[in-house]
Amino acid sequence: MASSWRKYETRKRDPNPQNVALLVIDLQNHFSSMAKPILQNALTTIDICRRASIPVFFTRHVDKSITTDTTMLGEWWNGDLIIDGTPDSELIPEINRQVTRPDEVVEKNTYSAFHDTCLQENLVEIGVEEVIVIGVMTNLCCETTAREAFVRGYRVFFSTDATATVSGELHDAALMNLAYGFAYLVDCDRLRRGLLRN
Repeated sequence: MASSWRKYETRKRDPNPQNVALLVIDLQNHFSSMAKPILQNALTTIDICRRASIPVFFTRHVDKSITTDTTMLGEWWNGDLIIDGTPDSELIPEINRQVTRPDEVVEKNTYSAFHDTCLQENLVEIGVEEVIVIGVMTNLCCETTAREAFVRGYRVFFSTDATATVSGELHDAALMNLAYGFAYLVDCDRLRRGLLRN
């Protein structure tokens, strides 16, 4: 059965390896069961980008404490927060092994990887104009980061096979929205063909 988002995928383009960065969103132990089906595709995407000399940034969604974080997320998720320093807050081991420098890890405490973080500054410093988004959850942190990147003037590429969420329905709905208004959809095969042409 064809995915429902395909009819909205009317724009196609490959990332420019000269000015793109990969954003690996929240592949942490807290989300390991959700991430398990896409873990190999995430690792493949990271490998493709490393081989193409593309910078990679990894986000960790962390809350400093249950009492001081009185954000809407705490209310929305009934206090189910990811407390910094707990095993749940750490990157999935297979992903953590991909981190080559501490400054590749961006800590955030809301859906967007840009809000109140050093990500924008890091991207500007190295001349990034495009981002590829992979990780979890497709419809929350990944989609919010992709939308904010678009609004900030970045060309956005969003993975269909290295993102995941709690249901196929929510995954497809996010991809439909993104394809319609914010992002070029890509998968491992398209990235391999587009970035590793030699």
